[in-house]
Amino acid sequence: MKCHRLNELISLLQPAWQKEPDLNLLQFLQKLAEESGFSGPIEQLTDDILIYHLKMRDADKTEEIPGLKKDYEEDFKTALLRARGVIKD
Repeated sequence: MKCHRLNELISLLQPAWQKEPDLNLLQFLQKLAEESGFSGPIEQLTDDILIYHLKMRDADKTEEIPGLKKDYEEDFKTALLRARGVIKD
């Protein structure tokens, strides 16, 4: 599983880093951490933070977070009935 996450992170990181070739890798990771709102030490920066930030970095601020759109319901009543099993897909 770690190999899959590493591949995903590298595929997201490469095009973003190429846009800022003047930064070394650690500087770029620090920049991503700051952009994402992470304020801890760089060694505590997780791959989850980097992956989700890179996925959403150039997205519109109102765009859904990847992975959550499948669970989105416009109507609260419909969502509640679906969660209780009254409405089946």
